[in-house]
Amino acid sequence: MATVEQRVKNITGRVLHVDPEGIKLEDDFAADLGAESVQSIELVAMFEEEFGIEMDEDQALSVETVDAAVQFITRVCKEQGVEI
Repeated sequence: MATVEQRVKNITGRVLHVDPEGIKLEDDFAADLGAESVQSIELVAMFEEEFGIEMDEDQALSVETVDAAVQFITRVCKEQGVEI
């Protein structure tokens, strides 16, 4: 099974129409990957669906980098008892 990092990069690539292989952990969703507000909301929804979790939307939308998203999703999965 893919790691959290791989899954986050794959979803990010699909939503933002960028090559997942070129996405780096330090990339900023807006500044580096071109995410607009509508796409950020779509990313949150896709992450929730992919991992089977519910995230606080305000907290999730405040996540700025790919690495921060990986850490945030990992923490939410642990809090909600979801295996990753």
